[in-house]
Amino acid sequence: MSEFPATWRSSNEPLSPLKVAVSGAAGQIGYGLVFRIAAGGLFGSEQPVSLSLLEAPEAIRDLEGITLELKDCAYPLLHELRLSAEPEQAFSDVDWIILLAGKSLNYDGTSRHDLLHINGPLYEAHGRAINIAAPRSRVLVVAEPCNTMCLVAMSQAPNVPAERWFALNRLDRMRATAMIAEKAGVPVQEV
Repeated sequence: MSEFPATWRSSNEPLSPLKVAVSGAAGQIGYGLVFRIAAGGLFGSEQPVSLSLLEAPEAIRDLEGITLELKDCAYPLLHELRLSAEPEQAFSDVDWIILLAGKSLNYDGTSRHDLLHINGPLYEAHGRAINIAAPRSRVLVVAEPCNTMCLVAMSQAPNVPAERWFALNRLDRMRATAMIAEKAGVPVQEV
């Protein structure tokens, strides 16, 4: 399994591509993220990547469009690009999995409790697929509520050590900071 570039690596020695899977890759966050990963914005400007993009069957056409855009950009770090509607296939033998898939909290009356019922079964399925296809991977859960979705997926993947699971909690903090700054009439850096 690939790791982050080591500082002892000779500058002449090429890095092996880091294999990264992204679920919900055709969504708004996924669309922005996959281009940054391909450009070196997540794992570094010298780290080649192989992207495995996962999307629900009804969004595969959107994902095909994104893959064409990624190819058009001719990112030198993007070594391989594959797409799938099957989690086990998308997660197969990857180093990192970023779980974006699921309904988001969009203030249409949907509560976090509703999100648990909507996203929970998806994250159970993702966890089972990770357990089989990528037990050595590191997993970052972004979908809301991320702490709970991380726990749900992790509960279905006993072969993946707990220290390889991460939940992105920064979003709630950033939203709160922006709301406080707006209410106080100050720039966010003063909060």
